[in-house]
Formats: sequence, structure tokens, C-alpha cells
Amino acid sequence: MGGFKSLFKQTFIYGLATVLPRMLSFILVPLYTNPEVLSVDEYGRVSFIFAYFVLFNVVLAYGMETAFFRFFNKEANQKNVTSTATISILISSFVLIAIAFLFRDSISTFINIDLKYLNLIFVILLLDALVIIPFAWLRATARPMRYAVIKILNVAVNIGFNIFLLLYLTDLAEANTVFDRIYKPDFEISYIFISNLIASALTLVLLLPFYTKVHFKFDTTLWRKMMRYAMPVLIAGIAYSVNETFDRILLEKLLPSAIADQQIGMYSACYKLALFMTLFATAFRLGIEPYFFSHSKSENPQKNYATILEYFVAFGAIILLFVVVFADVIKPYIIKSEAYYEAMWIVPFILLANFCLGIYHNLSVWYKITDRTKFGAYISILGAIITLVLNYVLIPVIGFKGSAIATLSAYAIMMLMSFYFGRKYYPIPYNFKKIALYFGLSTLSSMLYFYIFRGNYYIGITMLIVFLGMVIMLEKNQLKQILKR
Repeated sequence: MGGFKSLFKQTFIYGLATVLPRMLSFILVPLYTNPEVLSVDEYGRVSFIFAYFVLFNVVLAYGMETAFFRFFNKEANQKNVTSTATISILISSFVLIAIAFLFRDSISTFINIDLKYLNLIFVILLLDALVIIPFAWLRATARPMRYAVIKILNVAVNIGFNIFLLLYLTDLAEANTVFDRIYKPDFEISYIFISNLIASALTLVLLLPFYTKVHFKFDTTLWRKMMRYAMPVLIAGIAYSVNETFDRILLEKLLPSAIADQQIGMYSACYKLALFMTLFATAFRLGIEPYFFSHSKSENPQKNYATILEYFVAFGAIILLFVVVFADVIKPYIIKSEAYYEAMWIVPFILLANFCLGIYHNLSVWYKITDRTKFGAYISILGAIITLVLNYVLIPVIGFKGSAIATLSAYAIMMLMSFYFGRKYYPIPYNFKKIALYFGLSTLSSMLYFYIFRGNYYIGITMLIVFLGMVIMLEKNQLKQILKR
């Protein structure tokens, strides 16, 4: 249980670094969905651009972060791993961004993003790429507090400048000539990316001391091994970005141009209600990923991996049912305009999809530990194909509902495929009956409540209390052991 205590401690701190900033970023959703700040169409345009952000970030990272974790724990010379990974990211980032600036006009036309936004995006992408290895190093060397402080500060600065530029700058410009020089009318979307740029720049400044510790020795042989490990991760990452954000891009491509941005805006705003599940899954993944690697050579690690998944499913099932029951209570505090509420239909589907994705990340330990990362690529590619095909088929018929169905289908199949191959190549004694009980009952209860009994809180709260009581009863012995320690 000592290992679990360390795991939960790190998960809590990494969770703080992820959950708290994302919860703070909730401030931006009411801000962006305020009709006095952005229209539904403008919010849709911002969401569309951020969808490309995810894809570009994956390309610039090209799996090197995961490769760094693997080889940092595998190689005797950890300084060599750190310096090789750092030099690789430095060179690739500057080269790729330079090429992007060189062909920016063509890129702008191809992806349908205005050049004025694209220039800011390229700079932000470069700044974010330069902190990939420093952040990974903080996690690998078990420095979660510094990691958390910098992550939280990044988002706090981003939020602060968003609020200042979108809410207060206009009034200040009318009263003061200094602010009048800064203010530009109809510049709201650019202000959003400027805020992001300032936050990213500050983050890099805070992590610059890392670069003074790097020996800058490049090991070509090691780099080739790391790249062989990283390439399947890159392919999986691109496929993941397709699963995660390509629905916005396809909505823009497949819907009539007159309504595309509006539909994306409504879909993206209601998608945010699934953020509670995303935050939990992300925080859990950040905590367990170093644990998976560092304990892979311990005695009987499979037993611990099985227990970890059981805990994840239990907590995730509670979050799923809780958010579904109280979605209509939560939404006015996050989404400030009723113009977005038409897309509330997607909420249970997106919550469940992210639950499946979280389970998939837990199951993926088998191919990371056994260096079979190509299977991660295969599974993610399959998910991406499902996402693309279902979106192309369903969007023209049922709009954003088709995107929600496609997302759930892709992540559910990825989860099942990972479980199937994991049993073959790295058997882990999962308590399948208990996991299936938590997952199945929470899913059934959520769907029944939202689409049949929605608004009847007597039924919803009863479902939640009964389910929570069942989990506590089944896990009480494990919970007592953890709390004692």
C-alpha cells in the first residue's frame, strides 16, 4: 500500500496542476459565451482554431515526451537521455515553425484560418514546444509541486489577460489615452490568442533554469532508439487529436457555411460540461504514467495495475452519474447564453466517451511497459478512422449529434481493443465483474435519467445515492487500508 500512497499523493498534486487550472479556465467559458463579448459564431470560430492547436502540438511533440519517460527510467545515464531529448525538441521546433512561417499563406488558405490569427498561433506553438521536456523532467524527477505551481500560474495569467482585454480594456481606452493605444475594435479573437501567448512566454521564462542544467550532449544512437519508440506514439497522438478535436473541423467542412460556426459554438460550449470527467482522467493519467514505468520491474506489478483501474472506474462512474444528474443545474454557471443550450443533448455521450478514454489510458500500460507502442498507434488509428467515417456519415444528417455519437463510438472501441490485446501480451488480473458493474450501471442510470427522467431530481438523486452506497460498500476494505496509511 506504500506505493499506492505515493501514487495518490502524486495524483493529487498533478491533479491540482491540471484540475485547478482547468476549473479556473471555466471562467473563460462564461466569458466567451457572454453575448456582449463573443457571438455564438465567434465562439465557434475560436473553438475551430483551437482544434488545430491540438493537432499541431502533437506534431511538435512527436512522442518525445513519452519516449523521454521510458528511457529516463530505462537507461543508466539519465543526463544523457535528458540532453538528447532536449536537443531533439529544440532543433525540430525551430525548424518546423520556420517552415510554417515560410508557407503561412498557403497554410492559411488550406485550413481556413485568417493569417492574423495564424501568426500568433505559430509563436504560441513554439513557446509550448520548448517546455515539453522541462515539464516532463519535473514529472520524471518527482517534483510535482514546482510542476503544479507553474501550470497553475500559466492558466491564471491566461485567464487574467483574457478578462482584462475582453472586459475592461474598452472602458479603459475611453478614459485613458495609454490604453487607447492598445485597444483595437473588433479584435476580440486576437486578444484571446495574445493572452495565450503571454502565458506561454511566462511559462518558458520560469522553466529556463532547466536549460542551464542540461549538458547538451547529443547521443545519436540513443536518439534513434528514442525515435523508434516515439514514432508510434506520434501516430497515436495524431490519431488521438483526430478523435479529440477533428469533429469541430469536420463540422466546419460538412455543414453549410452559414450555420457551421454557430453549430460549432453550441457544440463546443456544451462539450465543456464533460470537462469534469476529462479533468479527472487527465489528472489520474499524469499521476499513474510515471508510476507505471517506475514500478514495471517491481514484484507482481500487474496486481497493482489491476487495482488502479478498479479505483479509476469506481470514481469515474460516480463523476459520470453526478454530472449527468446535475447538468442542468451546472450549465447556467458555465454557459451564459441560452443560445447554446440546444446542444445539451450531447452531454451524456461526451461524458461517457471521456470515461472510456480514461479507461483506455489505464489499459494502455501493457503496450508501454512491453515496448509495443505500435499497438497504441494501431488502436488510435482505428479510433480515428471510426471518428472520420461516422462524422462524415452522421454530420450531414443530424449535425453535432453525429459528432457526439462518433466520439463515443471511437473511444469505446479503442477501450475494448486495448483490453483484448492486453490480455494476450501482458495479462493483468483485472476484476472484470466489478469493473463491468460500475461501468454498466452508471452508464445505464445516466442514459435513463437524462433522456427519460431529466429534471426529476427525486429519481436522479436517488440513483446517485444508491450507486454511491454500492461503491462504498464494495470498496470499504480497500478504502480503510488507504486511509490508515
